[in-house]
Amino acid sequence: MHRRLLFVVLATLLASLLAVSAAAAQDPITLRITWYNDGTEGEALRAALDGFEAANPGITVSIEDIGYADPNIYHSTIQSQVEAGSPPDLARVNNVSLFIGNYLDLSTLSANPEYWLESFSPSVLDSLRSGPEDSGVYGFPLQFTITAPFINRTLFEQAQVAVPSDSNDAVTWDEWTAAAQQVAEATGTPWAIAYEPRGQRFWGFSISEGGQWFNEEGNFTVDTPGFRTAAEKLVSWTQNGLSDPQIWANLADGPRIAREQFIAGQVVFLYSGSFAVGGLAAGIGETFDWSAVPNPSGPGGSTGSPGGSLLVGFQGTQHPEAVAALMDYLVQEDVLGQFSIASSFLPGHLGLAEAGLDYTANAEILQALSAEIPKINEQAYKLQYSQFAFTYNRPIDGRLAQVIAGELSLDDAIAAIQKDVDDAIANVNAG
Repeated sequence: MHRRLLFVVLATLLASLLAVSAAAAQDPITLRITWYNDGTEGEALRAALDGFEAANPGITVSIEDIGYADPNIYHSTIQSQVEAGSPPDLARVNNVSLFIGNYLDLSTLSANPEYWLESFSPSVLDSLRSGPEDSGVYGFPLQFTITAPFINRTLFEQAQVAVPSDSNDAVTWDEWTAAAQQVAEATGTPWAIAYEPRGQRFWGFSISEGGQWFNEEGNFTVDTPGFRTAAEKLVSWTQNGLSDPQIWANLADGPRIAREQFIAGQVVFLYSGSFAVGGLAAGIGETFDWSAVPNPSGPGGSTGSPGGSLLVGFQGTQHPEAVAALMDYLVQEDVLGQFSIASSFLPGHLGLAEAGLDYTANAEILQALSAEIPKINEQAYKLQYSQFAFTYNRPIDGRLAQVIAGELSLDDAIAAIQKDVDDAIANVNAG
């Protein structure tokens, strides 16, 4: 009996040693996130990842920030990796339709898939799916964004010009233009207006001027009076010396140029969005007082454009269970809430949005931006969450830049945008 017991003990000990040895021999897992920064969210993500790594020894997560100066280059870099069979484990994306069919389905890997369905907008989750029959869960919104203007309040005070929105809930684009020009002239500020050159920024502008982006058949259309009115105003700012022509001459760097001018106190009125708050706040510091103001009004009302990026996993990952564990960790309310606060982001999580966040910085600005969300026109949602969102978006800034540069007439630009979009949609449908 003693010899048999000794044999069992030795066998058990050997099995344990073998198991420990096998575990020790297993290579640690490294997950790679392809990323870009609009502001300080990279630092906030790193803090969240540090918490995940501490709770999951053996898993390391690296952030590969490849920049976003050109959205096409950013997404094509990911696309080439996907097509080569070596995608990142996770990525931050906003051209979500580009990768449909290649996302990792978390519904079979998540520890609590129902939580995902309860916590995020159905329209956002649907944007990652291949069709009505697809019920997979593939990612989550890192933030909800809204385009809106920012003003340098210190310049208004120095010029002794009243901020129009302080006494009027419906300030037109013409009224803001006149006020910004008056302030710039009184203070010697180089530029009155900086408008970030992105097609989706222009959606809200044109809608507020009465633009209709879809015809009676539901097809994309450009040539409406509202589009023309907004485009003419945008072009006139550069022609009349109110805006720096370099912003639209360098489309890839245009948003950066516009924000840097605002941070440097060189522009009165910046049209950007909630995604830029963290970076603007970090750059401005205590240099001057600034604030977000309501989107300008017009015949079509007052509306910004919605947006936001999503964090997704890819099917080609070698570590699907680890990716799912990381995603489950990041979407928890305490983790995602802290990420949103640290990034100065509006949350895409329904529970956090309903409860509200106790922002420790930029609270007044973020509250003002939150107030813009209920005003969003339905057309803007339809544009943003369409599978053709980038197809609609990309020709607009390129063709308007040509008008500003004097290379195209507005009539020719409108015809070119329509053709660009129609051809792109036809190619997608044919393929």
